[in-house]
Amino acid sequence: MKAQRITLVTLGVADLERAKAFYAALGWQPEEDAPGVVFYDLGGMKLGLFGLESLAEDQGRPGAALGTGAVTLAQNFDSREAVDAAYARALDCGATPLKAPEAVFWGGYSGYYADPDGHVWEVAHNPFWPLDSDGALA
Repeated sequence: MKAQRITLVTLGVADLERAKAFYAALGWQPEEDAPGVVFYDLGGMKLGLFGLESLAEDQGRPGAALGTGAVTLAQNFDSREAVDAAYARALDCGATPLKAPEAVFWGGYSGYYADPDGHVWEVAHNPFWPLDSDGALA
């Protein structure tokens, strides 16, 4: 078994219904929507949304104050135009702008926004990381 992998990223959210509505507005469709948690298929891994209190309890830390912002999730796109479109759509869906897409020092193009719970997303075009037809890193 390959140890260097991630199979699930779970985001703690203050209001699960609000979070589900935001991701639905982005066009994301849940693979599994169970009481208190929702999962999205990311093609080889999953993203989960879990209420903050329930997540702290599940971690064995009932009552812990869980925070956000120290991690960046990223989506790569095949062009700068696609980055601009993804950024604009996120803002239209209620995201908070952090940094508008721009050319960056490493030769790519990227911008940042935060979802309604403050989880930071980067949208980027990296000319050194080609994508396959499904949008996965080739």
